[in-house]
Amino acid sequence: MPTPTRPDLLLPAEPGQRALARELYALAAELPIISPHGHVDPALLADDQPFPDPSRLLIVPDHYVTRMLLSQGVPPADLGVPSRDGSPVETDGRRIWRRFADNWHLFRGTPSRLWLEQTFTDVFGVDTPLSPATADTVYDAVAAKLAEPDFRPRALFERFGIEVLATTESPLDDLSRHAKLAADGWGGPGGRVVTTFRPDDVVDMEFDGWPTNVDRLGEITGEDTGTYAGYLAALRSRRAAFIAAGATSSDHGHPTARTLDLGDTAATVYDRARRGRAEPGDAEAFRAHMLLEFARMSLDDGLVMQLHPGAVRNHNRWLHARHGRDVGGDIPQATEYVHALAPLLDAYGNDPRLTVVLYTLDEYTFTRELAPLAGGYAALRLGAPWWFLDSPEVLRRFREAVTETAGFYNTAGFVDDTRAFCSIPVRHDVARRIDAGFLARLVAEHRLPMDEAAETIVDLAYRLPKTVFKFGERS
Repeated sequence: MPTPTRPDLLLPAEPGQRALARELYALAAELPIISPHGHVDPALLADDQPFPDPSRLLIVPDHYVTRMLLSQGVPPADLGVPSRDGSPVETDGRRIWRRFADNWHLFRGTPSRLWLEQTFTDVFGVDTPLSPATADTVYDAVAAKLAEPDFRPRALFERFGIEVLATTESPLDDLSRHAKLAADGWGGPGGRVVTTFRPDDVVDMEFDGWPTNVDRLGEITGEDTGTYAGYLAALRSRRAAFIAAGATSSDHGHPTARTLDLGDTAATVYDRARRGRAEPGDAEAFRAHMLLEFARMSLDDGLVMQLHPGAVRNHNRWLHARHGRDVGGDIPQATEYVHALAPLLDAYGNDPRLTVVLYTLDEYTFTRELAPLAGGYAALRLGAPWWFLDSPEVLRRFREAVTETAGFYNTAGFVDDTRAFCSIPVRHDVARRIDAGFLARLVAEHRLPMDEAAETIVDLAYRLPKTVFKFGERS
């Protein structure tokens, strides 16, 4: 990749600490990327087709971008976001790009601007600052690069230095893209692209189409999902298929972190919902119970559990009605962990065979709840700041908040959590720079010797995520 145009980007301003941070960052800068949680479409790499125009690559699928523009009155349809209600959508990539450039000032100080600027320069080698006046110039420069063979997905994957990339699929996915990747030597156990088991659409009774999804789960597995026992058997079957396709973890995006052991009552709750007679509270109780069921399954099959709670999905109902899920209409909420996780931790929290990686959208819980929990239970690790929190400021605050109680080694390394393939190296680079600055401060304050800081930054960037997510030895 091109040499970064701002070599001291995000490093400390104080000269002594900056010098130390430069040394530490240099140890991590070129390490392979471990991307254990994200949402890149595996078809991108399976098919290895040229990327579309710059707008469809960098703007249309990026809800960080489209939600900011919506907040200033720019409809997603004007940015090419597909509609679900048949309303007209802009299809001209250059017009979309110009609209985006006209509003570039909205992104001042945001991580979106940082990621996009670094993508322009470090991925595409385009140094022209974006503005309304330069919109066409930047568009044409990026489009010209996208026409080159070196900018097809697999070529970029190699240039980015990605060692392993985890995608995220529903149990209803046929995993055909992963099968193609495996046939090409890119997927499966030991491959460079692996899947992640994300069962929300067959677990959450409030998910659109849940009854139909559960029926489909039964059809795929040959199990009778009309019964709770058959439902659990079907889930175990799909977990086995995902593991055969390379999965090392499951992912659970529940509204809360609540866990609960319903015992025999779980079958009653399930049967009520299957008959369309769910009672108030059944959906939350069943989600909470299923986290314990999945923990039990993980003890058997070894999948790492990731828990991503705290998002109020589709809060912008107009946006959901017009454009569907995952287009920027979700909002964080306060999330409680100490009491919510107690049933799971009482049952399995001290069992080192289980690994649960906890994330939050409520950073106030880092010091009060999450760091003490991770520092006190063998099964827990802290995931990196995620989604609304994946900014330089929160990455710094995360280290400051959790290190004193959980240390470095109860964290799980960085996750980019992105659909934007070309931003992966940029996001990992930002995290490595922030960690270099934090460690440099500890060295400058004589709280950590330089040799230990050097070992730690390599662990944070590479060894920890590789170990926690069980990726093993890969080329």
